[in-house]
Amino acid sequence: MSTESQSGDDDLRERVSNFLRRNFPQIQMHGGSSSITHLDREAGEVHIQLGGACSGCGISPMTIQAIKSRMVKEIPEIETVQADTGMSAGADGDLGGTGGSSMSPSFPGEGDDDGEDDEGPQAPF
Repeated sequence: MSTESQSGDDDLRERVSNFLRRNFPQIQMHGGSSSITHLDREAGEVHIQLGGACSGCGISPMTIQAIKSRMVKEIPEIETVQADTGMSAGADGDLGGTGGSSMSPSFPGEGDDDGEDDEGPQAPF
């Protein structure tokens, strides 16, 4: 890898880190953490790992979806965001590790329809 491309990767990594700090301060404020585990500038792909309190947080699926939605809009070089809370052993990470777990989050309109209005939790952002 050339020095110029390494410098571009470092710049992109810094912009992704700043994006997470600026747009999602609640991750750190609530005892969670975020890290970039993989960055492929050529493919426009970044992998984000949420840890700490995010691993057991019921709202982390919504945080992950917000990160995915907003990052591709704000950072033009990023086309794909993969994010995971580390709770999944091989899951796709889209919903915080539901792929390999016996527990999965429920969202309004999903699952049993017992006639009650369940608006679900509201995202803090």
